Amino acid sequence: MRVLLFNGGEIHDHRGCGDEILRHLEGAGCFEVTRVEDDLDVFARSELADFGCVVFYYTVGEISDAQLVGLSNFIASGKGFVPVHSGADSFRESDDYRAVVGGYFVTHPHYRSYQVSVLDREHEITRDLDEFMVTDEQYITSYDTRVNVLATALWQGKAWPVAWTKSWGKGRVFYLALGHDPAACRDPNFGLLLTRGVKWAGSAAAG
Repeated sequence: MRVLLFNGGEIHDHRGCGDEILRHLEGAGCFEVTRVEDDLDVFARSELADFGCVVFYYTVGEISDAQLVGLSNFIASGKGFVPVHSGADSFRESDDYRAVVGGYFVTHPHYRSYQVSVLDREHEITRDLDEFMVTDEQYITSYDTRVNVLATALWQGKAWPVAWTKSWGKGRVFYLALGHDPAACRDPNFGLLLTRGVKWAGSAAAG
């Protein structure tokens, strides 16, 4: 599968996180990865159609109508989109982008160790996983209740999504809230969820 790894934006160490994401993808042995940094115009180019999935690590920023339409149409045509961590905190003024992702960042507690609980052990992304610990920044998101929440973590007594899936046209979206910094991205469970999520999302056309 040809995968476009896109990283950029403000706040987060997107290069360091992009390095770790690339390591996981290459280590899976089933992806041909092209990496692009900060050039959002890639989503408005016809070459985007050559990829099966976009893995997206980006924070804040602004997206043009042409860029967003290109990305949206790419996914809807039967392709995959995997926004990671701050992919839910990109393009804050764009309700249309938030609709694609299925939710958006609201706040986060301090960076800490916390437990992730898997709700759906039958889904191919979370199959045979139960509970595991991470040291990361937990994203608290407002989200569309129609998304399929795969895993959660507690904050202030409530379970908040850590991973979800949804459809967009004929395509598939997998959101993974983990991955604040390179250390968090090196976590084996992050890598497992990421690579399984890319396989699942990128196989939309076949499925």
